[in-house]
Amino acid sequence: MANYDRREHLKAIHASRKALTYQKVDEVIKRLIRANGSINFNSVANEAGVAKAILYNHPELRERIETLRQQQAQAPTAKQIKREMNESNKDALIESLKRRIKKLEEENKQLREQLKVAYAEVYKKL
Repeated sequence: MANYDRREHLKAIHASRKALTYQKVDEVIKRLIRANGSINFNSVANEAGVAKAILYNHPELRERIETLRQQQAQAPTAKQIKREMNESNKDALIESLKRRIKKLEEENKQLREQLKVAYAEVYKKL
């Protein structure tokens, strides 16, 4: 017991708790990135089970969360992407539909001709 140093023991406990907190926060951030979840101080703190103050008081964690939050804010949402696709692809879509209509009209015309021939054959048999 003579070699026991309380300060060193407390420093070791503090370091292990800090490492565990960093690990939990890191896992939560990775999970939120994979799930396309919202990354902010509230969501990370709630998911990791730590206080927001811990996230704010550790510069590395704070900087990482702020960076990821900023990246998510700049990334377009699914609605924005769809709207942009609709605007940029509108002309191509119209042309594609016009070609399809033309093809269907031609097919319809051929079927009407075949029907006329079939009616004529039936009429001859009578």
